[in-house]
Amino acid sequence: MDRIAGQKRASAHLYPQIEPFDQRLMDVGDGHRIYVEQCGRPDGQPVIVLHGGPGGGCSPAMRRYFDPSVYRIILFDQRGCGRSRPHASVEANTTWYLVADIERIRTALDIADWIVFGGSWGATLALVYAQTHPDRARHLVLRGVFLMTEGELAWFYGGGAGAFWPDRWHEFAKVIPEAEQDDLIAAYHRRLFCGDIPVETRFARAWAGWENALASVEHDGIAGDAPGDYARAFARLENHYFLNKGFLEEDGQILRDLPKLKDVPATIVQGRYDMICPPVSAWTLAQHWKRADLRMIPVAGHALSEPGISAELIRVMDGLRA
Repeated sequence: MDRIAGQKRASAHLYPQIEPFDQRLMDVGDGHRIYVEQCGRPDGQPVIVLHGGPGGGCSPAMRRYFDPSVYRIILFDQRGCGRSRPHASVEANTTWYLVADIERIRTALDIADWIVFGGSWGATLALVYAQTHPDRARHLVLRGVFLMTEGELAWFYGGGAGAFWPDRWHEFAKVIPEAEQDDLIAAYHRRLFCGDIPVETRFARAWAGWENALASVEHDGIAGDAPGDYARAFARLENHYFLNKGFLEEDGQILRDLPKLKDVPATIVQGRYDMICPPVSAWTLAQHWKRADLRMIPVAGHALSEPGISAELIRVMDGLRA
């Protein structure tokens, strides 16, 4: 189902900032400890929030999309990023480890099933998690859909988005020798994992800057340098996952396995001018999923913070209140 969101959307009215009632570092094995927090209503309707990247980490602002008098809001930093440790590590760090971590969190918190809320890479992870555990996903709320396909990676790292942002694309590509520019993911990988921290950080900032510059439809294309520690974790993890095609069995696996979600409802919020995750992925997903409601936001890009996207996500979550 494809419902076009109204052209005149009010600015997002985020819920007031709240503090967690529970914070912990959960040992998930393989040398990893992941940061997990809960806020809102302890006996409320559970929702798990999956951040983007991979490697982005969660932030306090992500708590503000949910009515705290209704929802039990669970956020966590995926392996290697945010407050999880070890920082920027790609060891024992794949999609399937993350799916297992989500189940560990659910079991530890004694939750039968929950709403799964994720954007960008978080939408990818939400889909793979729900296809692995369809009986645990009460409803999927997806933003800026990314299906981890070779076509999507080629769009963003092979020049497609660069045709719209040639100045920023030039800045992203020029730090790599011309002889290696036919595969920028692999070229950046050699530098992000070279073992020289200053060199890794310099290339991490270039990697993160390309993505950050294109996040918002109103962005002027000028991206300041991200903090070194954040950029290094973000770039190393994202590059690690993209080099390995998300650790999926085959290209198009998420669409292949969509029948597993035939009984799971979903709401998809997508920016019409999303340069990072083009709308064709969200549209294709909705075309093959009878229980999916696609809401296309007319003047919006990729970022969670875009007013039209924020407003629609809050509207969706308010509508799912039990």
